[in-house]
Amino acid sequence: MSSDIGRLLRHQRTNAVLSWLLIGLLVIAVATSVWRDRLWWAAFALAVVALAVLPPVRFQSWQTTLPWEVTGLAALPVLGRAYATVPVTGQVATYLSVAAISLVVVVELHLFTPVRMTDGFAVAFVVVTTLAMAGVWAVVRWSADILFGTTLLLKRGVPEAEIEHALMVEFVASTVAGVAAGLIFAFYVRRQVEATDRLPTEVTR
Repeated sequence: MSSDIGRLLRHQRTNAVLSWLLIGLLVIAVATSVWRDRLWWAAFALAVVALAVLPPVRFQSWQTTLPWEVTGLAALPVLGRAYATVPVTGQVATYLSVAAISLVVVVELHLFTPVRMTDGFAVAFVVVTTLAMAGVWAVVRWSADILFGTTLLLKRGVPEAEIEHALMVEFVASTVAGVAAGLIFAFYVRRQVEATDRLPTEVTR
C-alpha cells in the first residue's frame, strides 16, 4: 500500500492540488497576521506565497507547482508563526521560515531553469542564501525601529550588548536551519522528487 500512496503523491495533478491547498493556508496566514497587526510577518508570509505561485504563473499552468513537500516545509513555520502564542515558538518558526524560502528558491532554480547543482553546492547555496535573508531581515527590522519607532529589534530598556548577542544567536540558528534545508534538498528533493512525474511535459522537456 505504501508504494501505491507514493505513486499517487508523485502524480502531477495530485501534487498540484496539495500544493494549492497549502498555498491557500498560507493566504489565510497572511490575512490572520494582518488581522493580528503583525504586518511585517504578513509581508514575510506573502513573499512565500509569491514564490510558490511563481511557477504556475510563469508557465501558465495550474499544475506547474513546486513539489508539495517543499511547499509544506515553507508553509509549516509560517503557519506556526502566524498562530504562535509562545514567543520561543515564534522565533524558531522565523529561522525555519527563512531557510524554507531559501529552499524554495533553490528548488525553483533546479526544476524550472537549466541550473543544476551538486549536492555540496546545493547545501552551501541554501546556507548562504539563508544567512543573506537573515541579514536582510535584521536590517529591515533595524530600519523600521529607527524610522518608525517600532521595537522589532531594538528593545527599549535592553542593553545594546544583549541585543547584539540575540542577533548573533539568530544568525547561528539561521545557519543551522539553512544546513538542514540544504540537506533536505540534496538528499530528498534531488533524489526522491522526480520532476518528470510531477510537471507538465513542456516544463521538463
